[in-house]
Amino acid sequence: MADDGPGTAGVREGTGTAGDTGPTGGGGGAQPTKATRSAQAPGAPGTAGAAGAAGPAEVGGPTRPTKATRPTGDLGDAGAADADADADVGGGVGSGTGIDPEPDGAVGQGAGVAGWVAGGLGFLRRRVTGEYEVDDFGYDEELTDQVLMSLLRPMYEKYFRVEVKGIENIPAEGGALIVANHSGTLPLDGLMMQVAVHDKHPAGRHLRLLAADLVFVLPVVNELARKLGHTLACAEDAERLLAQGELVGVMPEGFKGIGKPFSERYKLQRFGRGGFVSTALRQGAPIIPCSIVGAEEIYPMLGNSKTLARLLGFPYFPLTPTFPWFGPLGAIPLPTKWTIQFGEPIPTDGYPPEAAEDPMLMFNLTDQVREQIQHTLYKLLVQRRSVFF
Repeated sequence: MADDGPGTAGVREGTGTAGDTGPTGGGGGAQPTKATRSAQAPGAPGTAGAAGAAGPAEVGGPTRPTKATRPTGDLGDAGAADADADADVGGGVGSGTGIDPEPDGAVGQGAGVAGWVAGGLGFLRRRVTGEYEVDDFGYDEELTDQVLMSLLRPMYEKYFRVEVKGIENIPAEGGALIVANHSGTLPLDGLMMQVAVHDKHPAGRHLRLLAADLVFVLPVVNELARKLGHTLACAEDAERLLAQGELVGVMPEGFKGIGKPFSERYKLQRFGRGGFVSTALRQGAPIIPCSIVGAEEIYPMLGNSKTLARLLGFPYFPLTPTFPWFGPLGAIPLPTKWTIQFGEPIPTDGYPPEAAEDPMLMFNLTDQVREQIQHTLYKLLVQRRSVFF
């Protein structure tokens, strides 16, 4: 994919983009607004729990605190009824009946399972009835938190064993632009960065990634990307998200970075013409450099079949030690050890509005971000003991 000209260049540097583009981008911006659905609030606990809590006091005599006095979770009337039963047992003990209540651990475990089941049933009910919310870009926060993140988390925690540094450099609120290196043949680095921000940041922030046109023309992948909060890498969408106070992620190397040969690992490719800097300047959002180590080795790309890539409409067709020779098994990534480090923010709110049109300023800021990421990559490579440990 070729870079478009400068000017008010938009952001085309997503999780697999080739460079900058115009404000509208290819394939359009946000998809049509879906109807906003309000999720039904969980019911308040019934009155039975309160009645149960009063049980021991009515028996008389000194009694120890019963389970009814402890929170039972959002289980509605069923949870309150369980609390009532526990209170009756506690009353019997205070009266000298000799009936010993269940151990606290067993009750807590049972309540946890009941809460998990109730939450799952509530989630399914909202899916069936349509009582859930999506934003203008198709982002489904509930589905992301409860399902998609849960599917990605084992790969993040157990397979790649991602170590996160500098998470405190991400602001607790307000718009910010995270700029990261891109590698690994497949864009797993963007997904792992998304899990890292969500799970490690104290505010549990959601990272909205800017993705290439190709992502939104692939069946299934298109819908999943929208649900995860990804959107087309164009200036309009990026600025709207930043204006709404969202955390936006961009990988300016695009296909040049993710599809580079293994011999060029950890050598940053060109960052385009600074479209992401222009977007940050217009919104006064800080730029947070991010360096990812470990993704380069998951699919060591030894060659590129340009003929197959052209036939399939892909920017490249990787040839690795295992793919396509071992078929589907060759698509399993190697279990490398990852490190993701977020650098200190580069402020942009001190520049005048016309700074977004200054090519020299955009070049200087782009070069500053690129150099900071490259320097951190070298530093992390020196510190790591092994590719796999």
